[in-house]
Amino acid sequence: MRIFVTGGTGFIGSHFLRVALEAGHDVVALRRPGSHPRVQIAEEPRWVDGELESFDASALQGSDALIVLSAVGVSPQEVTWADAIRTNSTACLNLLERARLHGVARIVVAGSCQEYGAAGETMCQIPSSGRCEPRGPYAISKHLFTSGALGFARTFSMELVCLRIFHAFGEGQHPSNFWPSLRAAAHADKNFPMTEGGQVRDFVPVESVARTFLDACSWRDIKPGQPLVENVGTGRAATLRDFAESWWRHWGAKGRLLIGALPYRPGEVMRYVPEVSARIRAICEAGEPPFRSPSIDAGIGTQP
Repeated sequence: MRIFVTGGTGFIGSHFLRVALEAGHDVVALRRPGSHPRVQIAEEPRWVDGELESFDASALQGSDALIVLSAVGVSPQEVTWADAIRTNSTACLNLLERARLHGVARIVVAGSCQEYGAAGETMCQIPSSGRCEPRGPYAISKHLFTSGALGFARTFSMELVCLRIFHAFGEGQHPSNFWPSLRAAAHADKNFPMTEGGQVRDFVPVESVARTFLDACSWRDIKPGQPLVENVGTGRAATLRDFAESWWRHWGAKGRLLIGALPYRPGEVMRYVPEVSARIRAICEAGEPPFRSPSIDAGIGTQP
């Protein structure tokens, strides 16, 4: 399969390149000149140097699938409203039009759990059809894109899958994010200050996210003009404290977790837990990451 990827040097994109190339696919990836994947890959894709808004779209010709992973403003990066809307919404929607004109049959786009926003706290498990109440430029711009992409697919009878990613973690993540910061402290035998850790999340290894995107390229039940939204997670709810303590033990850290040393962020959504389909759960459970906490919500359904 020939796959065209945007955002291939980002956190999730780098892992996608690794799994797609290892599986033997012909991968073409857009990158800004001079940028490189965040993780080591065994072989290079065919790079297209350029900007999302202006690269030579003839590079899309002959692709069986387009994977849209490019975005600005991913935490902890700051982004203005104008930049978020221009890149995450307008430029990505324009990309879909160029893909259509060059005959790309299947499109898989990256959504975000942050599209659900404050609504996440009202549901034990958020269905992919759940209402969205995004906050801030990143979340709102992502929701504008995914909403537009679904409408685009219906209008032009395209095959489209939107995968809303929950709390991915792993190698290549921004060093200021929680898991890399936790690992750095553990390996340096330092104490690690954190909040009370009451945030409830679905922590999913980035490798599982990458495999899900690759798998979605060949799902046979995706019909033209009938786009699908799926949540990407393990289906297990865990507190941030449980997550931190599990990894702290795994690394044999000699420092201490300073639980409660930091306040919660103002306006922080305290619960993001998805309802996950059987096929995505199977992909995300295929690996064996050290963190395998049982869900704190065992037996709870999707109703508030």
